[in-house]
Amino acid sequence: MYLLELNLRLEEGLGRLPAEFRERHAAYLRQRQNDDGGFSGREGDSDLYYTGFALRSLAILGALSPEVAAPAGEFLRRSLAQSASVVDLFSLLYSCLLVQAGGGPNVLADSPADWPERVARMLEGLRTPDCGYAKAPGGGSGSTYHTFLVALCYELLGRPLPDAAGVARFVRLRRRDDGGFVEVAPMRRSGTNPTAAAVGTLQLLARHDPLLGLRPEERAGVIDFLLAMPAPEGGLRANGRVPLADLLSTFTGAWTLADLGALDRLDRAALDDYATALELPTGGFRGGLWDGQTDVEYTFYGLGTRALLASSVADGNPGP
Repeated sequence: MYLLELNLRLEEGLGRLPAEFRERHAAYLRQRQNDDGGFSGREGDSDLYYTGFALRSLAILGALSPEVAAPAGEFLRRSLAQSASVVDLFSLLYSCLLVQAGGGPNVLADSPADWPERVARMLEGLRTPDCGYAKAPGGGSGSTYHTFLVALCYELLGRPLPDAAGVARFVRLRRRDDGGFVEVAPMRRSGTNPTAAAVGTLQLLARHDPLLGLRPEERAGVIDFLLAMPAPEGGLRANGRVPLADLLSTFTGAWTLADLGALDRLDRAALDDYATALELPTGGFRGGLWDGQTDVEYTFYGLGTRALLASSVADGNPGP
């Protein structure tokens, strides 16, 4: 599975960092668990989105224990009856797997036998005329990001993505002359995060049909585009018009380059310095140098960035 390979790569990289670093961030995350078992953002109640990021972070730290997983599982169980966006649905499905792997309950054990079919029908309700997937039913055109999430949901369901060739065509229509990809059709300048989503989708499709995967010229264009995204402070920018880096774009860009065997073509030391500068001594990561607060989502991106760099340096991967 795509997500399993990502988690294993990040867990392996974090295992090469000091134990004190790992425990500091694990303690930060454990402290963020609410009484209902879920996790929240910087304010508000527990929700599936942030719960997913907290569980993913604890999993790659090797710190997702039954003491955390059991109450998290109860939160997920109570969330089953709620209507969910594709973002929340992905978070729910993946969190259920993580909770069970961490010693918690099988959240879906009492669900109707046909629940995968029901989820698949819901996902197909998001299909758009251009063969992508939208955020909500009735969308006129697809979203690169939501199409990637739908592809991940199908993988979590153990089902092939319907009309994979059509999805591949949709993704390729989002490619621009700068080598990257855009989120929605009217956009002309590519972004780091939609480029990562597009590459991830094509990589998922290639597992079932290699002909649908990233082509050599597309790979070269993506690498060139992402190598132009570093900001002076060392991280990656969301797009070429944004002056400052952010940790989300830094992680998604670094992961995409790592997946394409080109991470070492970035300035690794500058990238690691940037991620380290966003870490608080008490644990957690901020979203950028402009940000004054941590949260569990950016903590995942910070941990992920440092893990990729630790793995790349230790492996001595020279890139293409």
